[in-house]
Amino acid sequence: MPDVAAEGLRVLFCGINPGLLSAATGHHFARPGNRFWPALHASEFTPRRLRPDEERELLSYGLGITNVVARATARADELTRTEFTEGGRQLEAKMARLRPKWLAVLGITAYRAAFDEPAAAVGPQERLVGGVPVWVLPNPSGLNAHYTPAALAEEFGKLRVSASAED
Repeated sequence: MPDVAAEGLRVLFCGINPGLLSAATGHHFARPGNRFWPALHASEFTPRRLRPDEERELLSYGLGITNVVARATARADELTRTEFTEGGRQLEAKMARLRPKWLAVLGITAYRAAFDEPAAAVGPQERLVGGVPVWVLPNPSGLNAHYTPAALAEEFGKLRVSASAED
């Protein structure tokens, strides 16, 4: 699954790993129940709701997408601890190379596993990844019942305000 990325982005969003539909279509967050695209628009990162096949348009807004783990699965809980640890190491190198203003990890469990931060909470983190500040957002999967669409958009919006304040 190719990244949607470039050097110097405002925010590089980092999913856990591609779902099977995303891998099949070649587009990030392709499952209709995934709330990434609606949250991105509702939080005013984008002027309209983009479709997964329009993902490259994110670059024009200073945004991009990558994943912690490259392997596609039906569910993130199919990934191993080793895959998360290795994914964290690869993200360190990727962030050092791309230097976005923020790395936004989509999923507290993925962040905790990839960077051995068991007490981490949603929001900005103390840790830098490859010299880049990290903001952990809730997982936008439709399977994440802990966050309503409005609450998810609110969390995305906090990052947007912070990222915009630095422009």
